Amino acid sequence: QVQLVESGGGLVQPGGSLRLSCAASGIIFNLNHMRWFRQAPGKERELVATISNRDGIIYADSVKGRFTIHRDNAKNTVILQMNSLKPEDTAVYYCSAVHSLNKQSYWGRGTQVTVSS
Repeated sequence: QVQLVESGGGLVQPGGSLRLSCAASGIIFNLNHMRWFRQAPGKERELVATISNRDGIIYADSVKGRFTIHRDNAKNTVILQMNSLKPEDTAVYYCSAVHSLNKQSYWGRGTQVTVSS
């Protein structure tokens, strides 16, 4: 059974930091591209950051220079370090895995991030 479990969300003031973690099980982690999406109320789901199975990284323009994604293949974990948070970063953040060959995708249930003073 595949599971992606996000953690690390919460309430933070503008300018603050949060570290999101996604623990994967039931997949061959190093064959999967890992992605973080977010969805704010009333908005479409947005791709925030991607790290490929070969450590290629892409960020959304809105988070470049503030967010960092990295993966630990030994721990089957992908991390999203979020710095200099803004109110517009408020959303539910989702972890997703996409198999590099067969493109099968999996999703976590999400973790809420709220940036507010």
